[in-house]
Amino acid sequence: MEAETAVPAAAGAEVRVAPLGAEYAGEAWTVQRAAYVAEAQRYCAQIPPLVETLATVRAELARADGPELVARGAWLGPRLVGSVRGRIDGDRMEVSRFAVAPDVQHRGIGRALLAAVHAAAPPPVRTFWLVAAAGSEDNLRFYAAAGYRVVDHLVDHLGVTLARMERPAR
Repeated sequence: MEAETAVPAAAGAEVRVAPLGAEYAGEAWTVQRAAYVAEAQRYCAQIPPLVETLATVRAELARADGPELVARGAWLGPRLVGSVRGRIDGDRMEVSRFAVAPDVQHRGIGRALLAAVHAAAPPPVRTFWLVAAAGSEDNLRFYAAAGYRVVDHLVDHLGVTLARMERPAR
């Protein structure tokens, strides 16, 4: 397990990024719900991050930093303000449930979390991938700035068009 990292945030506050375990499930679930509600409203859909239960988040985080999952959290002081999970499948890792609390977005927290989950990938991982709503231009720009490129479009079971994006691990 790698060490914590600290990154400056707006107004001189420091954000701490570290492994995220099951003991933070409630906070991670709350941040996830707050971060994804605007997307759900945009598409008038109950998107998966909003229907995931606290029990599911807790169970998944209990497996974090094992062979199939890494999870990272970002804290501003004692408050968890962001989280991300990386689901490992052979030489690929899906970046998922990437969330930053709405009131602290645009402060570099998302960049720090994305860098941390990338750094936590085991050596066999060669490709990172994720899906984002194709109409969410800010999110697509953010991921493009991190080296992701759209490789495909698909329509999910809710009728939302998604962009599948990938980037090389190294």
